[in-house]
Amino acid sequence: MLYPFVFEPIFRPMVWGGEKIPAYKGVTTEVEHIGESWEISAYGDKISVVANGPLAGRDLNSLVKEFKGELVGEKVYADTGDEFPLLIKFIDALNDLSIQVHPNDEMAAREHGPGAKGKTEMWYVISADPGAALYCGLKEAITPDDYTRMVADGTITNALQRYDVQPGDVFFLPAGRIHAICSGCFIAEIQQTSDLTYRIWDYGRLGLDGKPRQLHTELARQAIDYRVLPEGYKTAYTPCLNKEVVLVSCPYFTTSLYDLTKPVKKDLRGIDSFMVVMVLEGNGSLECMGTTLKLRQGTTILIPACAESLEFKTEAGIKLITSYIS
Repeated sequence: MLYPFVFEPIFRPMVWGGEKIPAYKGVTTEVEHIGESWEISAYGDKISVVANGPLAGRDLNSLVKEFKGELVGEKVYADTGDEFPLLIKFIDALNDLSIQVHPNDEMAAREHGPGAKGKTEMWYVISADPGAALYCGLKEAITPDDYTRMVADGTITNALQRYDVQPGDVFFLPAGRIHAICSGCFIAEIQQTSDLTYRIWDYGRLGLDGKPRQLHTELARQAIDYRVLPEGYKTAYTPCLNKEVVLVSCPYFTTSLYDLTKPVKKDLRGIDSFMVVMVLEGNGSLECMGTTLKLRQGTTILIPACAESLEFKTEAGIKLITSYIS
């Protein structure tokens, strides 16, 4: 009954959003200022709906409840139950996002109630306009009192590490790391199923409702990891054609890059987890569970844990990332 799933995207208008996502995905929409396309989501009332095959129209929550470990993996289901554990996005920043931080699981449960999850995430930069940059981590040591003062006088960005970015850059953001995507960045994001964001600074900007956007100064003060990493915060990896390149491996997800010019097979029997495929560039096809799906940039696919293998095929080249829980 199960097969590789494609879902209807959930477009989210943002005050900082642009217009790249629909063209990238090859779809049309009347939604304006699209900042995010939630590709796979089981968060709140934003639940992904199947767009292909005999289960079209079913939502992700109902699939997890019915198929349990067969869909997400026995170990994953034992840990996370009926909640799909990852939220998968494309992000288009026409303007700067707020300076922000996310809580860890412990703080999320303490401040927002049992069952609330923290938010560890990662970014893969798909494209970047000339001069595009982002903030990630502290470049100098500050105390919680320093933080409060710098928020009050609008100088908090002076303490942050700023990176000029280009396609292929990767950043890992464990809960507690201050960050912000800036204008001109087009990004794939993999994260825990959570939308807990503490906004630290927003440049005095008004929201789409015309009102000042709320700041969460005290909660952020508690959530911030004040350690400085002298080696920096950009994730280093060595690109390699036609092989799996692991980008990030943490308790919440393992994400790998495939830059392919020829077919590549992947044995899934030892994973015991679903797998998410996000196509970043190019075209090709996916063969899995007796099904062949066309792949193009912007395609996102959920492969059930019961799948034993898959094969990516391409003639002119394709670049994609995969994510699962190890």
